[in-house]
Amino acid sequence: MMEIPKNDFSTKFKKHTTPTNQPAHNSISEKISKWIQIIPISLWMLLLVVIPLMYVLVMSFMSRNYYGGIVYKFTLNNYVQVFNWQNLKIYGQSIWIGLMSTIICLLIAYPFALFTAQKGPIAKMILITLVIVPSVSNSLVRLFSWITLLRRTGVINTILEKIGFIKQPLAMVYNTGGIVLGMSYLLLMFMIIPIFNSLDRIDHDLIEAAEDLGASKWKILQEIVIPLSMPGVFAGCIMVFIPSLGYFFVSDVMGGGTSIMMGNLIENQFQVSRNWPFGAAISVMLIVLTMILLVLFQRRGGKMDDLG
Repeated sequence: MMEIPKNDFSTKFKKHTTPTNQPAHNSISEKISKWIQIIPISLWMLLLVVIPLMYVLVMSFMSRNYYGGIVYKFTLNNYVQVFNWQNLKIYGQSIWIGLMSTIICLLIAYPFALFTAQKGPIAKMILITLVIVPSVSNSLVRLFSWITLLRRTGVINTILEKIGFIKQPLAMVYNTGGIVLGMSYLLLMFMIIPIFNSLDRIDHDLIEAAEDLGASKWKILQEIVIPLSMPGVFAGCIMVFIPSLGYFFVSDVMGGGTSIMMGNLIENQFQVSRNWPFGAAISVMLIVLTMILLVLFQRRGGKMDDLG
């Protein structure tokens, strides 16, 4: 018996009667939803980032009167003063301290991040938590704790003198070494986190394949692990070096005011000398330096996700 084919008239009718404006309606809803999400963030960034930065930029081209007031008269003298020889010496000292702090943080952070990345999920969480938790407390409190330990009449010098290891107290703070120690201590977390993220993303199949081919651990570290972790290393260096130029309170506490850095110079212009246009000009130069380093970071294949 021959089977009669089913009539597909109802199916065709449904296809032709389906409303055609549904995709357009969904598209409009999605656009409205995106704008609702974007507008508050954009306003927040405009009010708290863009407008203050523009104000600093405009102020850097203004003048200053005898009493420290701002005179709205265009001038380039502030940027000429930025490159004064005395100021260049301060920049050089700041860069040197920043580089030393960055190198110390890198030497400590990379082995720790490599060790942590090889652990299980629970051990990773515990170790990273131990890195992050100290940052919850106030930075000044932690720095004064170091002063209590390291000053001439502090805990460490007292113990070393009592056991006869030293005859005179060691000068471990209120100098450049103390500033580097304080910077390295406060900024170490910002080096560990990006490096750990890069190491944790490495595909372990690559390491297993290298081991199967007879590569030694040092060869795997040299040819696979280190190259793949370089974005995190570069990100960590940026996140340590840039803040080290502006952490003026570290040099005040750990250096005892013996060394002036860029952060101290900017603070003095706003708080003491009341030369806001010159302070704004130095701030603009620091912002430009930050942008240059970020551009170099992106050109080396880094992503902004590596910075967070």
